[in-house]
Amino acid sequence: MLVYELMNPAVVSVATTDTAVTASRLLARHNIGAVPVTGDGGGLRGILTDRDIVTRCIAAELDPADTLCGEIMTRSVVTVTADDDIREAARKMSAARVRRTPVTRGGHLVGMLSLGDMARHPNYDMEASRALSEISSNIRRL
Repeated sequence: MLVYELMNPAVVSVATTDTAVTASRLLARHNIGAVPVTGDGGGLRGILTDRDIVTRCIAAELDPADTLCGEIMTRSVVTVTADDDIREAARKMSAARVRRTPVTRGGHLVGMLSLGDMARHPNYDMEASRALSEISSNIRRL
């Protein structure tokens, strides 16, 4: 099975020039934990997670109304292509310790893939479980 068969094609994204408040409202409205960040021409520039907003904006005592997504986003984005095999995508996500990743086709953002998307499919729930286990086991214990 290929990534495009499981990904969510309804991508919610923000621009580098949108504020952290705008991104936060989108995350809450759509009940999601991350949004791709696009630049001029719609190219993928980064990803912004709810954790990025908390650690790089709120904890840094920056004003979310004045802080741009491009300033606090994660720049090193792990991506998969729509035509990648879903098992390879799971391995890539596990290696990078990410639970969700943007999906591209021809360099353009076409969807998002999460471990949850894989877990809901009976043929790939073990790949999702294995990836989540590997991600979780690499988290430092406090």
